[in-house]
Amino acid sequence: MSRDFVGALLQLNAEKQVPREQLIRTVEEAIAAAYRRIANEEDIHVQIDGDSGRIRVYRARLAVDEVEDPLTQFSLDEARALKPDVQRGELVETEELDGDAFGRIGAQTAKQVVLQRLREAERDVVFDQFASREGELVNGTVNRVEPRAIILDMGKGVEAVLATTEQSPLEHYRIGQNVKAYVLEVRRTPRGPALFVSRTHKGFLKRLFELEVPEIHSGTVEIRAIAREAGSRSKVAVGSRQEGLDPVGATVGQRGARVQAVVAELGGEKIDVIPWNEDPSAFVANALSPAQVLSVDIDQEHRIANVTVPERMLSLAIGREGQNARLAARLTGWRIDIRSDVSVAEAKAAAAAAGPAEVVAAEAPAEVAAVAVDTAEATPAKKASTRKTAAKVAKPAAAAGATEDDAPAKKAAPKAAAAKPAATKTTKTTKAATAKAAAKPRAKKATKATEEVSS
Repeated sequence: MSRDFVGALLQLNAEKQVPREQLIRTVEEAIAAAYRRIANEEDIHVQIDGDSGRIRVYRARLAVDEVEDPLTQFSLDEARALKPDVQRGELVETEELDGDAFGRIGAQTAKQVVLQRLREAERDVVFDQFASREGELVNGTVNRVEPRAIILDMGKGVEAVLATTEQSPLEHYRIGQNVKAYVLEVRRTPRGPALFVSRTHKGFLKRLFELEVPEIHSGTVEIRAIAREAGSRSKVAVGSRQEGLDPVGATVGQRGARVQAVVAELGGEKIDVIPWNEDPSAFVANALSPAQVLSVDIDQEHRIANVTVPERMLSLAIGREGQNARLAARLTGWRIDIRSDVSVAEAKAAAAAAGPAEVVAAEAPAEVAAVAVDTAEATPAKKASTRKTAAKVAKPAAAAGATEDDAPAKKAAPKAAAAKPAATKTTKTTKAATAKAAAKPRAKKATKATEEVSS
């Protein structure tokens, strides 16, 4: 029976990939748990010899200064009666039990406990294997397609979840298809470890380049930064650690063979490989590739890069819906302001032509605004007094024959405002006198006509 037990352990070790020591420890704990259920005692322990397969069952308690749990502990004095040189915290054996004391029910209980513990041990081993692979590539087979995710079979009863948000819009999957994915997270679940993977993460692009480019895998060429919009376009900045090695050429490969392999895996996504540069202006100019850059002005305080490009390259530098400029800003970490050389020249010419007048024009609106604020804040009484004063001043000025050149511009406006009511009153008086004068002859004619009719 001992030989059969050892053979069963070796078989489990080969099938489940669980270490032999962990298997023995798991079986010991399972058999001890089965004994405790039968005997209703907690101080039962089991020891298994891995070479011979012999099982030894015994009672043991822990030697402590103060006993808190009398079922599993006892005092140092009681322990020294069994073992004189006992130390604090040592497990002391008190009695050896018969290992064949199991009946049919006890054997069935022990079997269930052993199988349960073995499953738990297997799940722990699988979890540890995949937990150490976070941030790496894994290969899986499409098991089923769900509305919000695709489930990949990773083997050993492990499934990976590829959510819809982590899928490239250019790709379509079918049952049984082999898929590479990037491990984002590994979680424990009641059914075992669950993997959450992605194909849109920028780490996925980095791992693909490590597979295709030996220099990146060995560390001779380093990927310094990645900016990616999955399914559309990506930018990769590479630098060399070896003098004389072209990082862009090594990454692209002969006739673009290496980068084309990565593009094929990504379903046709465009990839720009640019050289890394410590100088921000040079790096920003490289990041806007394939557009040609004339100059880059760096604002360190606000982290803004003002870029000047030829007029014909402006749309190419910005990209469709601003994609090229957006990816360049993500790659470099700088806010990029792109202008054409024509607009820059026109702005400089306008500034040179304006000269000092531009300063005066800039100050004028402020004065007008101040006057408007003062007028808005004036009270009705103050406005009335202002009108009366202006009217009094207007009369002497008119009598003296003052002209607009002699009076200041600010006094001319109140005079005109005060003169309007007076002119209006004079016009009304003249009209009334004319009407009265015209009415007298009419009345005389009417009287004369009446007399003639009467006679």
